[in-house]
Amino acid sequence: MRSGKVWLVGAGPGDAALITVKGLHAIRQAEALVYDRLVSAELLAEDPDGFEMINVGKTPNNHLVPQPQINQILIDCAQRGLNVVRLKGGDPYVFGRGGEEAEALALAGIPFEVVPGISSAIGGLAYAGIPVTHRDYASGFHVVTGHLRQGNEPQDWATLAKLEGTLIVLMGMTQLSTICQQLIAGGKAPTTPAAVVMYASHQEQKIASGTLLTLADQTSAQGLSAPALIVIGDVVNLRDTLAFTPQALSLNVIPALIPDIIDGNSNLVHSQ
Repeated sequence: MRSGKVWLVGAGPGDAALITVKGLHAIRQAEALVYDRLVSAELLAEDPDGFEMINVGKTPNNHLVPQPQINQILIDCAQRGLNVVRLKGGDPYVFGRGGEEAEALALAGIPFEVVPGISSAIGGLAYAGIPVTHRDYASGFHVVTGHLRQGNEPQDWATLAKLEGTLIVLMGMTQLSTICQQLIAGGKAPTTPAAVVMYASHQEQKIASGTLLTLADQTSAQGLSAPALIVIGDVVNLRDTLAFTPQALSLNVIPALIPDIIDGNSNLVHSQ
């Protein structure tokens, strides 16, 4: 039996149309699709009928399928000769645990390929009218997680408070008030612009903005919760000026590429 191959595909920040051409093509050719909770239903509908779909989605503090088991699912599917797409929101290597999955595949001798996606830290904020850099406001940005591995030391917010540029926090909503307080305690001005973007790039996108001092209260008053991005820095002030209404694009209008065949080495090659 030929060995299968695994494609680690980034689905982008939310809007299904923001997936890459190569990512969409991989989904349409998949024989097994292993996907996360926040992946768009429109993308899941692109998987060919009759092939395996495995939901390994996680909710905050509730991992029904632990990461080692997800790794093993990918290995098992590939060892059965299936071509597998591991579909996850954003980019696989930006707090998506794609590195851990790729490492497990490499150790098991399973061929794999990474198809990068648009990170919510950049693309999601762009949809909210917030550029992560701007020559007049920020010459750099930092992306950190608010949710560390159990047993690890907490983020050093005092050090992060001293960094110039835009600060973006992923998976930090349960700690929003603490993050704001610790950044202020670390020396960042209480009046620093800040925002929370919920369901970034989705039709249901919601935004709360204010300052480090007011953001937690405003977010609570507007009923925003995870999944959401936290962004801190002067670029937040551009939100009203740079807000836009995205044009809807259905994946149905994107034609399939030339059908591919799979050679004996599990490589996709164009048919002639």
